[in-house]
Amino acid sequence: MSASSAGVVVVGAGLGGIRVAESLRSNEYTGPITLIGEEAHPPYDRPPLSKSVLLGKDDRVDLKPADYFGEAAVQLRVGERVCAISPESRTVTVARTDDSSRREDIAYDALVLATGLRPRSLPGTDGVAGVHVLRTIDDALALRAEIENASRAVIVGAGFIGCEVAASLNQRGLTVTLVEPAPTPLAAALGTGVGELITRLHQANGVDVRAGVGVDEVLSADGKVTGVRLADGDEVAADIVVVGIGSIPVTDYLDGSGIELAPRESGGGIACDEDGRACVPDVYALGDVANWRTETGGTRRVEHWTHTVEQATVVAHRIAQTDAMIPAAPPYFWSDQYNLKIQVLGRPEAGDELHLVDDDGTKFLAYYSRDGILTGVVGAGKVGAVMKTRPKLLTRTPIADVLG
Repeated sequence: MSASSAGVVVVGAGLGGIRVAESLRSNEYTGPITLIGEEAHPPYDRPPLSKSVLLGKDDRVDLKPADYFGEAAVQLRVGERVCAISPESRTVTVARTDDSSRREDIAYDALVLATGLRPRSLPGTDGVAGVHVLRTIDDALALRAEIENASRAVIVGAGFIGCEVAASLNQRGLTVTLVEPAPTPLAAALGTGVGELITRLHQANGVDVRAGVGVDEVLSADGKVTGVRLADGDEVAADIVVVGIGSIPVTDYLDGSGIELAPRESGGGIACDEDGRACVPDVYALGDVANWRTETGGTRRVEHWTHTVEQATVVAHRIAQTDAMIPAAPPYFWSDQYNLKIQVLGRPEAGDELHLVDDDGTKFLAYYSRDGILTGVVGAGKVGAVMKTRPKLLTRTPIADVLG
């Protein structure tokens, strides 16, 4: 792409946004790069928020040193929310988060949308002190500030974030109850077989896992949370309630833009081709908000760190118009809980056949297969064993070959 006075505008100053900017510069793109973030912070890493930040080990988890932006000639604009996009005039309209009346139109030659997700909240909890979601560094620091004066916590939702928060608060000395309406933690992502192993891990560390039951009501007195009432009528006392019941793609700023959204049944988000292009010229999307077409013709929105990094590389190459080949890699993500690294490699699904090949009561290794073909590997405390299966997940490998 030839450089002009407008250059590349990236909406979303998180992992995907900074990796696009970095990759553009490494691919000799010399035009202007503008990185716009709604939060008041420079780009930072989100995975530590539920772990090292809550544990008090980190206060800042910046992805780049402060002097990077000047040295790389990347204009970083924080504390600005994008409220409209006009593909016809090739502009984005931004407003200050601290003063919505201060608006400005910014021109672009290429536009990258990396606006991420917004966490869902429980009905009736607005304004109730002690009820938290965890998406931003400010969320994490606010939750951490309350830990010192709390003794009991309820985590609503046992996905990866919920499980990580439960582990962290348990390690901080709180009595923790983990509530999940599915039969086990992580059941939707990895099935109940591995979910039972995750349940065992939390119970062994003293967490009360309440699976198969939802929350009917968050209880409060004088504007402060006091606990939750479960669907089975049981009440669980709490000084802190953390809600981790999923998130939705941030796309409200696209109203009237003509940029197509993917159907909810396929994950929602911004509809893209296999290289991250949206349905209007020179607009791309990546990361949690993006729903890319897959090599098999389907669509997929993936909420994982490594996937965002890989997509950022692809988008930067397309904008810079390089012809570099990007090596294929199976999807990969991890979750640190207690002293275990839980890794997921490939595309395992809850309905796949599970093959538990190693389990010592704490650490485990499991393969997943569908129609006789290896689809994924999950391990806890089995880093080497998981990673050595990467080549097998790049081809249609019969599960019999792996188990044999």
